[in-house]
Amino acid sequence: MFILTLNCRAYAIRYHLYNPTTRTVAARGSIERIELGDSFITLELPVRKATVMEADCPDMRSALDMLLQFLGNGVHRVIAGHGDIVAVAHRVAHGGERFSGTTIITPAVLDGIREASVLAPLHNLPNLAGIEAARAIFPAIPHVAIFDTAFHQTMPEQAYIYPLPYEWYEQHGIRRYGFHGASHRYALLQAAELLGKEPEECNLVTIHVGYGISLCAIRKGQSIDTSMGLTPLEGATMETRSGDIDPGITTFMMQEENLSAREMDRLLNQKSGILGITGNCATRRAMLEGAADGDQRCRLALQICAYRLKKYIGAYVAVAGPLDAVVIVSATGGSDWQIRELALTGMEGFGIKLDRERNRRVVAEPVDICADDSRVGILVLPTNEEHILATEAAALLSPAWYTSDLCAQS
Repeated sequence: MFILTLNCRAYAIRYHLYNPTTRTVAARGSIERIELGDSFITLELPVRKATVMEADCPDMRSALDMLLQFLGNGVHRVIAGHGDIVAVAHRVAHGGERFSGTTIITPAVLDGIREASVLAPLHNLPNLAGIEAARAIFPAIPHVAIFDTAFHQTMPEQAYIYPLPYEWYEQHGIRRYGFHGASHRYALLQAAELLGKEPEECNLVTIHVGYGISLCAIRKGQSIDTSMGLTPLEGATMETRSGDIDPGITTFMMQEENLSAREMDRLLNQKSGILGITGNCATRRAMLEGAADGDQRCRLALQICAYRLKKYIGAYVAVAGPLDAVVIVSATGGSDWQIRELALTGMEGFGIKLDRERNRRVVAEPVDICADDSRVGILVLPTNEEHILATEAAALLSPAWYTSDLCAQS
């Protein structure tokens, strides 16, 4: 039996087929360019090279149908039929204040996700489309929602209330919610395992590095602050998102350039960050390559990214208490060594001392890159969000599937 995990985004799905009994992964990959034409499915199987297959995917439903065909047929066969899948775990970006944990999806839960979509339309609407498509294919099995915002529901009021008219919070739900909760929870559990501690004993600063970047201050195993806010736009400098800026810039430029609210939102989310600074690099990889080639704006973007991270780490050390570790969860750990070096160098006053050679040797395995005399660990972990999605779903649906070792590597 398998749990299928789905992370549905605009025009793409990341999937993961997980066996909760053996705690192994049977298949993983992605479906790209849904609705856009020239769609393709990437399929990764154990001890085999990744396979890329063309597929006709005009919508989420057809994309999932094509995926299941590939998983059930030919040399790539992993499942005998739909009956091998006993549950579907869905990553959902925004749960508002209503959802503080993993939840079985019901019509009422779907309504709640729709209501929260006003806070994250670019994320929740594709999540909803994926849920509805999967429920149509698998109407008789449980579907589980794991909310990005849920892990941060332990934040105290002083961390999540903005210094704005309080009625905005009461009437419109304007507050800090935070995102990447599954990744920060994974960082906590994996760090506890590596440090030889219980999760509730850990004080950490965790950093999720993906298309978006977020940081989390964890004290005694609970999120007490996080860099993203009402939306995923706040916080560190990202690939195309601005992160923290003076809010007055938005109204000033809307007047200067006669921009609508929709246009400003698009500029901040899709045309800012690294892309905005460099003018032509929409990824960290492209920025790092440009910086290595001497491009001055790429070098500036690199400095800004690292500087903003350093400021957040320092602030979160102050609120998390005596720190056990800084934990970085990244899919590109080996190529991000320059950002880590710039962000973490010079923090010896906080007990954080980087070993530069260890940092430059990072590969795809969990590793501690702190110096031998560092009081605080610096852990770099490969991304494994889908593993957390599957194990959270398994824990909710059947205690027999659950083990305390959520961090067992798949």
